[in-house]
Amino acid sequence: MSILKRFAKDESGATAIEYGLIAVGIAIAIITTVQLVGTNLTTAFNKVATNLTK
Repeated sequence: MSILKRFAKDESGATAIEYGLIAVGIAIAIITTVQLVGTNLTTAFNKVATNLTK
């Protein structure tokens, strides 16, 4: 029974999991931002190219 109590109180793995979740959240934010900026840049360059060919 004491082994189960020690296991329940052990929080060393929880910190690593928390840091992993934070890293995943930051990665998702970066990927989303890059995709949005890329889409906006593509639209802007297409407008410029269209106006240059007129």
